[in-house]
Amino acid sequence: MTTSEEIRINVEKALEEIRPFLVSDGGDISLVSIEDDRLVRVQLLGACVSCTVNQMTLRSGVEMTIKKYAPQIEEVINIEG
Repeated sequence: MTTSEEIRINVEKALEEIRPFLVSDGGDISLVSIEDDRLVRVQLLGACVSCTVNQMTLRSGVEMTIKKYAPQIEEVINIEG
């Protein structure tokens, strides 16, 4: 059984993996919260906020990477700043 702390660590590892790609485009991402060990709330920052493909990035990049590290996560949501 994976603890909430282990899930948080794995989600942070996933964000560290994807962060260089976002930073190279002038953006970034931050972890806002993990709810019920299944829902991750993130905030896209910088250029990612106004990027026209940010939802695609969120689904195919961020969510996929998070699920690779923490398979119990069911959904990743971007919180608008």
